[in-house]
Amino acid sequence: MRSLMCEGVYGTILASALIAALHSEKQAYTPFYDAAWIMVTAGTAALAHGYAHHMSAHRPGSGLHRWRQLARELMDEWPVVVACWPTVGLLLLAGTFGWSEAPVTYSALLLNAALLLGWGTFAALRAGYRRRSALLLGMADATIGLLIAAANAVIK
Repeated sequence: MRSLMCEGVYGTILASALIAALHSEKQAYTPFYDAAWIMVTAGTAALAHGYAHHMSAHRPGSGLHRWRQLARELMDEWPVVVACWPTVGLLLLAGTFGWSEAPVTYSALLLNAALLLGWGTFAALRAGYRRRSALLLGMADATIGLLIAAANAVIK
């Protein structure tokens, strides 16, 4: 469960950073392209993260077992990819219905901040924190998402 929550938070932050970075000021808006890039990046990040976990625990001489362990490590990274789906779904809807870029970007950033609030609160409750403390920790996670939104507004 711990890995699920950590990877979920990581994937949600990744989706927020990517949609902010893909926001194109004066270029044509390409929501399907952006959605594809978010999924490619999430998949690549998940593979790299799983491989890094495997290599950090790898011991020489483990033979065929190490390949099974690598496969297990890579499969454990699925929450990173799944956590990007709300952002990708919003981009697919934007492309289908012709929604403009700015509202979609800001909606995705706010959606991800709300998801981070939920992830953080749920993780803290699972770890044994009381409700009030868990909510404060969830708000701290949501603040990360809001900082990405603020950085996007300042940089662009």
